[in-house]
Formats: sequence, C-alpha cells, structure tokens
Amino acid sequence: MQKFSLIILLVCLLSTSSLMAESPTPVNKSEQDQVREIVRHVIESNDAFVKRLPPDYFSQHIHGQKPMATMVTCADSRLHTHALDIHPDGDLFLVRNIGNQVSTAEGSIEYGIRHLHTPVLFIIGHSSCGAVEAAMAKPAHLEPSIWRELDTIKVVGNQSDNHAQVKASVESNVNHQVSTALKKYATEVKEGHLVIIGGVYDFRNDYAQGSGRLIMINVNGETNRASIQKMPIVNFK
Repeated sequence: MQKFSLIILLVCLLSTSSLMAESPTPVNKSEQDQVREIVRHVIESNDAFVKRLPPDYFSQHIHGQKPMATMVTCADSRLHTHALDIHPDGDLFLVRNIGNQVSTAEGSIEYGIRHLHTPVLFIIGHSSCGAVEAAMAKPAHLEPSIWRELDTIKVVGNQSDNHAQVKASVESNVNHQVSTALKKYATEVKEGHLVIIGGVYDFRNDYAQGSGRLIMINVNGETNRASIQKMPIVNFK
C-alpha cells in the first residue's frame, strides 16, 4: 500500500508540474507516460532489491563505511558496478564523472584515499566513451560547463568515428588519469599504502577477450600488458 501511494503521489506531482512551470506549453501525455514508466521502473527495481535481502543486511553499514577500494569510473550508463563487483554495497567508494577523470573529482577521490584509507584506487574507462569522442571531435554545440569537464581528458587523435583511434584515446586518457593520481598520491604509493590501477571495461570486445571484460592496462604507471599480467596482484593463476 505504501509503495502504491508513493507512485500515485509521484504521478500527481508530475502531472501538476506543467501547470506550475513558467512556460504555458503543457507537457504532452506521451512525455508523462514516459516519466511514469521511469519512476515505476526505479521503484519496482528498488522493491525487488530489498525483498531479496535478509532483514539484517544493512546493519553492517549503519554506523559507517570501510570500502575496500576507491573507484573512479565514467558516468556512462553502459558502465555500472554490477559488472565489476557483484555485491558493491560497502565495497566500493564510487566516484563517477564523464571521462573517468581525477581532476574534476579531486575532493571525492582524496576522501576515499586519505580518510577512508582504501589501499586501491581504480580508474576505469570503457569502450566507445562519449566523453573521449567529444574531446577528440570537439563539437561546437557543447555547453561551457561540459567543455570545462573535458579539459583534462587526453586523447591521441581527432577522428571520433575511427574505432582504433577511439580505443587508443580511451587508453591514453586512462593512463593520463593514472599519471595525475600518481603525482598527487606519490607518498602513499611510495610507502606501499596505495596501488593505482587503470583499466578499460570492454563491452565492444576491442581486446578480443570477450565482451564485458575488465582489461587492466596500467598498474602504478606500468603500461606493458605482459609485465602487468605477471604481477602478483593481477595474476591469480
């Protein structure tokens, strides 16, 4: 009953919002239906999530957090934590922004490393990254606020429709973000308190390892993949 009442309340609010708007043009019915379906999807997904958990599941999280890693990922909707951690609750101090950048989320990342003391910082890019493609193509229509957030993306080409160049630019950006983090957290890395790992979530199968694989491309500045594969923290065979 509570869930049903919430849905009704949200629908009513959405229906009346057009009357309160400055524009005299009402929201058409198809848009209202779309919003209603989105809200329903989120509420029902949350309901299903809660129902499959034991009653005491959240007791371990109430009084604080002790995440095992800080993770910076792109905000792209095709990259989510379920692909990298089946049970991310309490595991990941997650920071998301376009282009999985360090500078645009400096305070959040620093909190994870220097206050929550996570021993690993992951910086995860992904196939066909729109932020990387925008940094390559430099389309004129983007807003100034978006341009500011593309400032610290490092690409290696300008042909955003060239898959090879996009792949190389995604890697270049991940490596650049790792390099930026290595400079800021040089003391933690030198003292062995922090490992910085760069990776690419490959849903295009660009690396021929299977779609959806996480490919490690940088560990504390080491970018030779053969060397990375031999590292004990990566090689689990």
